[in-house]
Amino acid sequence: MAIIKKHIVGFVVVASAFSVQVTLGRLEHIGLRSPASNVIIPQSSQISFSPDRRGSIAITDVEVLVDIIESTATTTIEIRLQNTSNRSQEAELVVPVPDGAVIRGFAYDGPGGMITAEVLAKEEARRIYQQLVSKIRDPALAEFIGYNLIRSSVFPVEAHGKQKVRLTYEHLLEADGDRVDYVLPRTESLEYAVPWKVRANIKAKRAISTVYSASHKLQIERQSDKEMTVKIATEAEKNPGAFRLSYLVQADGVTASMFAYPDEKLSGGYFLLLAGLPAEELKHIGDPAIKREVTLVIDRSGSMRNEKIEQVKEAALQIIAGLKDGESFNIIVYNNTVQWFSPKPVVKDRENSKAVTAYIGGITAAGGTNIHDALKAALDQEPTDGVLPIVLFLTDGLPTVGNTSEIAIRELVTKSNPHKRRVFTFGVGVDVNAPLLEKVAEASRARAEFVLPKEDVEVKVGKVFKRLTGPVLADGKLEVVKDSGEPAVGRTMDILPGQLPDLFEGDQLVLLGRYIGTEPITFRISGNYMGKQRQFKFAFDFDKADKRNGFVSRLWASRKIGELIDAVRQMGADSAVSKDDPKVKELVDEIVRLSTEFGILTEYTAFLAREGTNLGNEAEVLREASISLESRAMQSRTGFGGVNQSYNLSQYKMQDSLNMRNDYFDSNMNRVSISSVQQVNDRVYYRRGGRWVDSSLVKKESEVQPDRIVEFGTGEYMELAERLAKENRQGSISLRGEILLTVDGQTVLVRNVN
Repeated sequence: MAIIKKHIVGFVVVASAFSVQVTLGRLEHIGLRSPASNVIIPQSSQISFSPDRRGSIAITDVEVLVDIIESTATTTIEIRLQNTSNRSQEAELVVPVPDGAVIRGFAYDGPGGMITAEVLAKEEARRIYQQLVSKIRDPALAEFIGYNLIRSSVFPVEAHGKQKVRLTYEHLLEADGDRVDYVLPRTESLEYAVPWKVRANIKAKRAISTVYSASHKLQIERQSDKEMTVKIATEAEKNPGAFRLSYLVQADGVTASMFAYPDEKLSGGYFLLLAGLPAEELKHIGDPAIKREVTLVIDRSGSMRNEKIEQVKEAALQIIAGLKDGESFNIIVYNNTVQWFSPKPVVKDRENSKAVTAYIGGITAAGGTNIHDALKAALDQEPTDGVLPIVLFLTDGLPTVGNTSEIAIRELVTKSNPHKRRVFTFGVGVDVNAPLLEKVAEASRARAEFVLPKEDVEVKVGKVFKRLTGPVLADGKLEVVKDSGEPAVGRTMDILPGQLPDLFEGDQLVLLGRYIGTEPITFRISGNYMGKQRQFKFAFDFDKADKRNGFVSRLWASRKIGELIDAVRQMGADSAVSKDDPKVKELVDEIVRLSTEFGILTEYTAFLAREGTNLGNEAEVLREASISLESRAMQSRTGFGGVNQSYNLSQYKMQDSLNMRNDYFDSNMNRVSISSVQQVNDRVYYRRGGRWVDSSLVKKESEVQPDRIVEFGTGEYMELAERLAKENRQGSISLRGEILLTVDGQTVLVRNVN
């Protein structure tokens, strides 16, 4: 297939019969032909345009292979179609692609034939969009106005047949310093459920520090320091929205880049700071520069009998085996009382390894659960010099012996952790105090894990320990400074997380916050880097702050909502505090405000999406939210109803990719999603009857009179789509039914088809 020169910006691919021909020029009679009876938009939908609406071609799935070499991407999209009818069907392909893309190949599994490709100027591509939007009478295509367009001619799909269509295009990627960005256009509509299997191979001349997606959870494999392969995680294959991928090439030590979203209301905006560590070549340095000291604290109460205790013992043996020579360990076991392998951690060697193996083999389960004294014993140990002290704390029940106060146990870490031990907690089963385990972990720069019934304790503990391989940056600290190094006061607010986590091999750091002003800003990250105190400075300006980066503000809001909910939840440890407490009321008010504005709904605020909820009745909305947060966040602390909240909160507080379906676990650990709230870049729309309403208007919808009304498919409609496309908001008018939104200070009612 011939390569079309990169300066061509709009094109149409036309399939017919017998040979291959590439034609440059403006063949309007081809480009503007009438649509076929079935139009396939793989990123959005399949549309029947036959008079009787009998089209039966469906997209079953899509596979995408992206090869990125430096800043050039070659994208191959394979669309799999199925004709479910008993007659041959006509169809054509319409594919939105990024600006500057050029065709490298186009093929399908139909009868042998000729492929003719026409390259259109951008104005011509706009005319095709307008023709398709108006003639197909479906607003879905409006979502891709502003993109270039590939359009195939008619090809047959045989009765009850299947067909693969393969399109390959190439385009140059945007680079910002050490960061390279790739975007694959896809619909943001929650109705779209076709799975997309996306794999990207990345090769660079310099070592790759980290790979990040703001849109989809990734599975990442590193082939070498300069080659990586990433896939959309299986559970995210049906997630809507453009696929965004960024990679950072390595600098000296920590590498960082920034995405910024401007917001005039804040006299600044929101930022996402992405930082990566050196490539995997660190593994070949030899002994770890920062050694670990691991204390495994094992619950051996009666409820741990049989399979649980045997799995924990196997996990303990694996952890000892996984320590490097020169690293330290200890074992503490507890029931009514507390016992330990050694009064203080010992260095791993042959003799100590043999002794601890025998000790672990002798552990049996009986008695009660003295969590307070076991945790205190772990925290009070005299640490080994120059190590990162880690505690793996396991329990399968509530505290029953000794000091059982949740507040007292929590304060052991928040107020009495003299050696700054990281306490990774494991709740085995659901009969645990979930918020207690979560707070103990978070307050010590660690994380909580929960082993659900029928899950393997050994596997869960092993996965966490594997993530703790090779500490690279410990005791990290973030500062905002001037060029002189002095604090730059008043430049940032609400940076989340507030305390930097320790970073291990393969980790990345995603910080979200608000910035004030538009002057350049410098971040300084300091800490124990590879065994030495170092600091890294990153200077950024805001000339690339862009409304199209709506994911930045939404991810920040998700984390902020998680922090606020957690604050309410921790107040539940004090029985004297209720929903009527002024501190709780203040938190609830902010949770509702952010949830409404950003369309981020949780199990406590899902009612905001309910058709009957009058968001204009602020008192009633706050009352319902308060009741939900009191009965669930404050009072439900154990069982599935307590553990599910910990799962959800962990996702909110550390969220680094979008959750457009508002998925969460309910109190029975079932997945729930919300379809009546649609996120579009930085905008949110609530479904109210047959109308989608902008979140900025939803509280006063009944009082709003539109400044103008725009009818679907008109010239004014297309102009509005192009205006919105400048800020990546054109998806706002691709929703079915009426849409009430604000544009440039005006209230606009768009009358779309249903």
